[in-house]
Amino acid sequence: MKIIIRNIFLTAAFCAFFTGFAQDSLQQKSNIQQYTPSKLVGKGQYDVKWFNNLYTQTKSTFTDGTESRQTFFTSTLEGYTGVGTNKRWNIGAILEFRSNVIGDRSATDVFKFDGENNTARSGLTSIAPSVKFVPIASVSNFSIQSSFFIPLVDNETENGVFLDQKGYIWQNRFFYDYTFPGDKWQLFSEINSELSFGDKEESFANNSLNLTPGLFLSYFPSSKFTVLALAQHSQRLDLGNNFAQDFTAIGGGAKYQLTSALNLELLYTNFVRGSNTGLGQTFNLGLRGIF
Repeated sequence: MKIIIRNIFLTAAFCAFFTGFAQDSLQQKSNIQQYTPSKLVGKGQYDVKWFNNLYTQTKSTFTDGTESRQTFFTSTLEGYTGVGTNKRWNIGAILEFRSNVIGDRSATDVFKFDGENNTARSGLTSIAPSVKFVPIASVSNFSIQSSFFIPLVDNETENGVFLDQKGYIWQNRFFYDYTFPGDKWQLFSEINSELSFGDKEESFANNSLNLTPGLFLSYFPSSKFTVLALAQHSQRLDLGNNFAQDFTAIGGGAKYQLTSALNLELLYTNFVRGSNTGLGQTFNLGLRGIF
């Protein structure tokens, strides 16, 4: 299954590369060049993103050797619109849907949504009102996204199957990007902070602060296509729940501008180290439209 997914990813990236390279028009910037997560849309515009993350593991730091497969799928839909006339404020909301399977079931079983006892759960797990803003008017490529996640799950774990955290999360993401002269290289950086709070008996993550810095280096063969490399580290700080956690992941991917409004994103990451965590891989597919 991993070989099939990897081959699909490589084939899509290969085709997109030569299609994008043939366009040969760096003079006209596309949305993937202009609208990094740091950039806000203007009044009357809409920024909609559907991002899908499939994480699967057969190893973790809790045991030695191979374990039975566990797979966790998260589908996130977020939308923003501009307010005001200076592109400094966007308001919106985020919805998260999850489907998880355990017990050595195939990774693709997350798309069956069968709710099989002791091996599977799925459902809408959280909703978050959200705001994005540019705190310094003269630095439009630095922005902050602040979201408050409200849990919709009754029980974090049922019949041994984890679905999602049962706790409130205040998330703040700090974005900054820099485009090098010539418009062919771009560096994007992010620090994501998540403060989880609530009764520690209800969630392993409550009363903790998760910090996740990340770097993304992109190269643009053409204005409509980019390949990128990424590195992320996540550190969960114990604020009273007696559970600390960390992991480091590296990966890469590609983005392609399908139409003037819609772009496609493919990403792969591998968890290369960590403590109190799984050591799996993620396969990611995203669609973003700016209207």
